[in-house]
Amino acid sequence: MTTPDVTVVVAVYNTMPYLTECLNSLVGQSIGLDRLQVIAVDDGSTDESGKELDRFAQRYPDTFTVVHQSNSGGPAVPSNRALDLATGRFVYFVGSDDHLGEEALERMVACADANESDVVIGKMVGTNGRYVHQKLYTGNIPDVSLYESQLPYTLANTKLFRRAMVEKHGLRFPEDLPVGSDQPFTIEACVRARKISVLSDYTYYYAVKRGDASNITYRADHLARLRCTSMIMEHTAALIPAGPQRDAVLKRHFDWELSKLLQKDFLALDSATRRLVCEGVGVLVEAYFTDALRDGTGVKRRVRFGLAERGAVEELGRAIADEAEHGAPPFHLEGGRAFAGYPGFRDAAVGLDDRYYEVLGETVAGRLSSGTRMEAADWEQSGTDLSLTVTLRLGITGDTSSATVALARSAMPQSADKAGARKLTAASRPAAEGDVTARPAGPGGGTLLTARVPVQAVRAKRGVRVYVDVAGSTYEIPVRTEGRPMPLARRWGGTAPYRVAASSNAKGRLVITTAPLREPKSGVGARLRRKLSRSKRK
Repeated sequence: MTTPDVTVVVAVYNTMPYLTECLNSLVGQSIGLDRLQVIAVDDGSTDESGKELDRFAQRYPDTFTVVHQSNSGGPAVPSNRALDLATGRFVYFVGSDDHLGEEALERMVACADANESDVVIGKMVGTNGRYVHQKLYTGNIPDVSLYESQLPYTLANTKLFRRAMVEKHGLRFPEDLPVGSDQPFTIEACVRARKISVLSDYTYYYAVKRGDASNITYRADHLARLRCTSMIMEHTAALIPAGPQRDAVLKRHFDWELSKLLQKDFLALDSATRRLVCEGVGVLVEAYFTDALRDGTGVKRRVRFGLAERGAVEELGRAIADEAEHGAPPFHLEGGRAFAGYPGFRDAAVGLDDRYYEVLGETVAGRLSSGTRMEAADWEQSGTDLSLTVTLRLGITGDTSSATVALARSAMPQSADKAGARKLTAASRPAAEGDVTARPAGPGGGTLLTARVPVQAVRAKRGVRVYVDVAGSTYEIPVRTEGRPMPLARRWGGTAPYRVAASSNAKGRLVITTAPLREPKSGVGARLRRKLSRSKRK
């Protein structure tokens, strides 16, 4: 019998009706049935999955091998059993609720043969709302590094593996991991591989989120996910010596698996489970969260890891709850540095180093924008001068001496518009226009900034912006009005009158518009203007 080019492994447990589309995508592969072996292991399904596998095996007896066994609790046992039966030059794993593009296997095998690759990764997309990380798929890459790419964020086993490498190193799935059992296999395969290739020129794999969200990764509880993540990280640490390469892989587990344990649903856990989650995360932080990983992690996650490691369960819960209800806390500015004001900051009882709270070169524009809004606005007249007096809430505390308010010189570029704020060079920062005073905001935190913005008697539409220095950079922040009442438009000026208005633009930001007025020679308009003029003189 001719050796097949590729063995496809399908671990099956209650995946009807998705299973039918999966199997149809296999028998329809352009590589041809004569080059294909499918080994499907029914892991004790209680729906019609087992019968559907038998139907395909009867129809394609030379391609399909079906094994029925009692339920093992996860995909590892059936995957290992299939590996023991595989005979293909390559092995490929597909989820039984997912499906392949028609040319997927033919293209991947050709790539592996052309490049002598031990692992080939074809572009994978999500369907029905399934999230799939896409940053690895920037093009066809014949030789990609596990340590210098986005590969650590793409560790599913849905890849083509050279079976000779798998058998040489005895690679199998850990059978005591109900969640994430594919990660140790994939990580070790990538560490052992002579060459890893990426294909982005075709949609190879469609990952399906079931309508009932019953995929196993959506069902596991906090402690189960924590235990599995701990075992995966320990396995990785045993493969890769401490240093930048290990950090490059473990960063994924801090960014994803561990971060997800410390989100809003943490608050729904009972106190004993919260404490156990903190203890478990704390052990991993102490063991693997190097200074380089700490400084390369965003302040929100960094603080949560630090509080967990310190056993500050109450402060951690408060940090999560406060951010869910009020958004990110204000930045505390001090001596050219910026710190996020999360619970536990400079609390001796917590004892967490300032470095955990410090803004370390990360993007702060979005936080500054969300923390800046208008509280009140009105016109202020002084002789022949007119100003808009506006009170703003800023998401900063501490040294606010750099905060100024001015009219924007130009529209904000589209590239900066999504974040709602942008970083400026010092030279492009406009001078303050009018007086600015600052005071603590009280409830809700931050600083209240009151500024007088002079109105220019020219035809113009100018945005009101705040300028502030944070962590060594200057930021320009549009002022959001958030439905606050605006002062009525005014007629201003003598011989050359104009109309001045403060309003909210289409993006909900404060703008001042001035435009010249033409004096009507007669009629109702003229009488109205004379009346307004007399009223102003009174």
